[in-house]
Order: sequence, then structure tokens, then C-alpha cells
Amino acid sequence: MTALWALVLTPLPVAGATLLKRAWEGPSPRRPWLILGGWGLMAVAIAASVPLMGSARGPAAILALASTAVLAFVATGVERRNARKKVARELAPEPSDRRRVAWRGWLRGFLAGPLAGVAALGCGLAVAICAPGQVQTRMVIGGLIVPFLWAGGMAWTLSDDRILRAFAVLAGVASLTLGAAFLKGAL
Repeated sequence: MTALWALVLTPLPVAGATLLKRAWEGPSPRRPWLILGGWGLMAVAIAASVPLMGSARGPAAILALASTAVLAFVATGVERRNARKKVARELAPEPSDRRRVAWRGWLRGFLAGPLAGVAALGCGLAVAICAPGQVQTRMVIGGLIVPFLWAGGMAWTLSDDRILRAFAVLAGVASLTLGAAFLKGAL
């Protein structure tokens, strides 16, 4: 029965992946709506899978279908190149053209290190406490995603020129995830 419901819900993650691929293709006025629609369809598919297939099997099946659809999109963009052909060397990308100010460097270091770590820990705790499934599985998944999220937060913070945007996102993620974990733990 689970396979039948997964087959019925397959168009939702495939359509979501299609919208996200169209948003990736280039800047356009529709891009924010394509991104919102793509992630919205993914969320609707996951939400619909829980009552139909169960809280553990449903999201896992939908995420597997979505990742398979995305893998198919990646496979269609594969480009064959001649390995012996020499590629023209490019210069390294230029660093930001902004003026160097000491406090910006210190702030960027704080955002990339401790604040990105707190946001990653918050996400791990939220998964370990709030996600459906067995306690052991939630703890393992929550613990395994923390280093990857921390590394992603560091890389993004150090490469983004807008410090306030990085601060707002990291502080918001940390507040929401730690708040959700605290509220779930308190109840």
C-alpha cells in the first residue's frame, strides 16, 4: 500500500524539482515564485505522505523520490569533454571590492564560527527532539547533520558580502530551531 501512495504522490516532488530547476537556469522576475513553488510542492508532498504512509515511511519515500528526480535533472546536464584538450587557465576570482575594515573581519569570524555553530546545533537538536520516528534514529541523524550544517554556514558566511543578511539568517535559524527544541522538550 505504501508503494501505491508513493506512486500517487510522485508528481508533487517531480513538479517541485522541475520548478527549482527552472529557477536555477537564470535570473528572471519569476525566479522567487519558482523557488517558493518548488519548495512548497516538496513540503506539500511530505505533509501529504505522513497520514497516507506513516510518519517514518512517508517523508523518507517522498525525499527518495525527490532526490531521484533531481538526480535525473543533474544527469541530463552532463557534458562530455575531451580530457586531453587543455583548458584555458583563468585567474583566481577577485576578492570583494569592499574596503577592508577590522571590525568587519572580526564580525565575519564570529558569524562563521560560533553563530554558525549554534545555528547548526539548533538544527541538530530540533531534528533529534521534534522529528518523527524512533528516538535513536532522530539522535543519530541530528548528530550527523550538525558538522555539515556548520561547514555550510561557515562557507556561506565567509563568501557572502552582506554581513547583516548572514547575521539575520544565522540568528533566525538558531532562534527558531532552539526555540522549537525547547518548546517540544518542555511539553
